[in-house]
Amino acid sequence: MTNQPREQWSTRTGFLLAAIGSAIGLGNIWRFPAITYENGGGAFLLPYLVALLTAGIPVLIMEYSIGRKYRMSPPAALRRMARPAEVIGWWQVVICFVIATYYAVILAWAVRYVGFSADQAWGDDPEGFLFGDFLEVAEAPGMISGYVTAVIWPLIAVWVVVLVILAFGVRRGIERANKVFIPLLVLFFVILVIRALTLDGAAEGLDALFAPDWSELDNGSVWVAAYGQIFFSLSIGFGIMVTYASYLGRRADLTGSAMVAGFANSSFEILAGIGVFATLGFMAAQAGVPVDEVASAGLGLAFVAFPAVISEMPAGSFFGVLFFVSLVIAGLSSLISIVQVVVSAVQDRTGIRRIPAVFGVGGLVALASILLFPTDEGLFLLDASDHFVNQYGIALAALVSVVVIAWVLRKLPELQQNADATSAIRLGHWWRICLGLITPLVLGWMMVDSLRQEFDENYEGYSTEFLLSAGWSVAIGALLIGVILTLMPWKAGGEDIDLDMEAPVERKEP
Repeated sequence: MTNQPREQWSTRTGFLLAAIGSAIGLGNIWRFPAITYENGGGAFLLPYLVALLTAGIPVLIMEYSIGRKYRMSPPAALRRMARPAEVIGWWQVVICFVIATYYAVILAWAVRYVGFSADQAWGDDPEGFLFGDFLEVAEAPGMISGYVTAVIWPLIAVWVVVLVILAFGVRRGIERANKVFIPLLVLFFVILVIRALTLDGAAEGLDALFAPDWSELDNGSVWVAAYGQIFFSLSIGFGIMVTYASYLGRRADLTGSAMVAGFANSSFEILAGIGVFATLGFMAAQAGVPVDEVASAGLGLAFVAFPAVISEMPAGSFFGVLFFVSLVIAGLSSLISIVQVVVSAVQDRTGIRRIPAVFGVGGLVALASILLFPTDEGLFLLDASDHFVNQYGIALAALVSVVVIAWVLRKLPELQQNADATSAIRLGHWWRICLGLITPLVLGWMMVDSLRQEFDENYEGYSTEFLLSAGWSVAIGALLIGVILTLMPWKAGGEDIDLDMEAPVERKEP
């Protein structure tokens, strides 16, 4: 195994900014407002807070403890716990590989829309422009028949930026980038929100978002949605936080860092919700329709609804540039963290240095992204892959990892001791109860509920053949490849790597 010393964050602030940058991504901006609106408005904030405190922050602390204690990427850290557990780590690495390939292409779209905003190139039909003129989407899912040059070039640029930042390393690359990205992102979004709040109809939009429907709290699906949002927005369950925490110093405050990262992420989500629905309120007022007729989520919100708003509002071009630059920044910080999981795992398993790992492994991720997604079938592939890798990749991997660590290996007391040794806020029985009982039960119910919906009707009405090839095969393939990578006879320097070394003894800071 390589004798290179493991990199470390230069400061706790650097680690926190990187962790927050990973958590704050595209989903915070276009997923949280819609989930809140659809699940009781202001009343949804109660189950959301409960989910944050009983699942989000406890899992963050668990992943920080694993990363800091074993100082390795997920496969190596889990192998140190128990050899069979290594497969969970590689499963998470493959999930990150898949997500990175399509996440980058959405950033490429946002890059182009920065320019489109300047002259409002979408004209009077933002939807037709997006799917027809810009993405050149095929009429139905099928075989790739052409590439979209308008997407390829910004996609290549996105990958160049990501790989160059990663090549500089944890301290000089990832940390420095996030010290620029996160303050800029917050500044830009505060400006956007202030501007949105001054628009006609903003109050109606905020009322539509935050007016509480307390009767929804009796609905189990609302609570499931709250836990799902926490898992999908905090970057937990697929190895990122284990990887980032592996670069922490031995005396880092884990519990306090998890609290700061968790609440910072949620605060930004609420800020994004205010900005989005104030803007949608303006759009509804201009069209003379209720807010629910213009409310949307995901790609439709960012690339159809917002361009329509930009065309109507005073100084819309400036507003549009700020919005899409914010999307690019939020997405870049998340994409960097996702690719770092893959790079770190290969480094730890082979002992190769960072530069070859970044341009070799990271280059392979970039190549897959460029070959598959800037095509006429790219949007269909992205939609199916994202749905299945989220539902049966991230959430399922999180469930398995929590069950294995809490129930099978019974490592929670050991991890709690590790966190308490250097944290200002000590963990009590609540932490083990949350991870040993509440989180597995909620994630298990999410799986059952999701599968029930999956078998009731095909996702988005796609054909069964397409979902098998672009959806189920991706989710199942990630697990199978994880198993294969675990069984491979990896070598470094001509010798088998032994990852079953004892981790250094933790000592409490005097």
